[in-house]
Amino acid sequence: MNRSRALDAFLEGLVDYAGLFPPAALAMPEAVERYARYSLSSDAPMLGRFVVPATRLPEFAAASLSTAVPWRLSVLAGAADVAAIAAFNLAHGDRARIDTIEAKADDTVTIAALAHAFGDAYTVYVEIAVRHDPAPLVAALAAHGLRAKIRTGAMIAEAFPASAEVLRFLTACLRAGVPFKATAGLHHPLRGEYALTYEPGSARGTMFGFLNVFLAAVLLREGTPPSELVSLLEERDADAIGVEPDALRWREWRVSSMQIAAARAAFAGSFGSCSFEEPMQDLTSLRLI
Repeated sequence: MNRSRALDAFLEGLVDYAGLFPPAALAMPEAVERYARYSLSSDAPMLGRFVVPATRLPEFAAASLSTAVPWRLSVLAGAADVAAIAAFNLAHGDRARIDTIEAKADDTVTIAALAHAFGDAYTVYVEIAVRHDPAPLVAALAAHGLRAKIRTGAMIAEAFPASAEVLRFLTACLRAGVPFKATAGLHHPLRGEYALTYEPGSARGTMFGFLNVFLAAVLLREGTPPSELVSLLEERDADAIGVEPDALRWREWRVSSMQIAAARAAFAGSFGSCSFEEPMQDLTSLRLI
């Protein structure tokens, strides 16, 4: 099938590879090898950064020495890790550079400390809880020029946020002018029932789809009423999402490739996934790529 400019814009750099993290929890050499292989594949345009904890940077440096990949790293860190991160970039910046930080905060004091530590030197995403109204913390992120991160899944069904909570987070970010990324539970394009881990006989649960979440974010930015978008977050019918040469469509709502590219650049960043192959396989099964 012919490639869609709109779908290409939607998928560009969408998946940050987090193979080190559960449920995959790969050893460093295997995660490094897989990312290097993905970066040379025909699916490379969809591949974002390699996600690694700050505590494992020495291990990463040793494992990646034999690769020729120009590594872009997103590092899970706190304010105390700023010196180690700067030292890593100084030593390895010609072949592997940390340009993105992922942290957590439960209050405005921690957000301020992260902003003070990392300043303008990095793109900083701060994971915040969404069980309660996230608007105050999102406002603090906006005040310090930081970005937001939402956890959209887990290895137990009870830990998944509700659709209304995800939409409230997206709306708060849009109103405050705060870009976001997501992590966990977005291995599949469409919402549905999936195994929660890779263990035989794993429990199953209802997962969000990355098409659902990121298309909802794009449509929200383009003025679709939020009251419409809970239904999109819960959409399971592949036929309800249409791919045109220069647009994506959900039911009667439509966004152009230019609108998608603008939203991805300024608002809807990426999502972390411990699998890169599952998203690609599912998109192929749906005949989207």
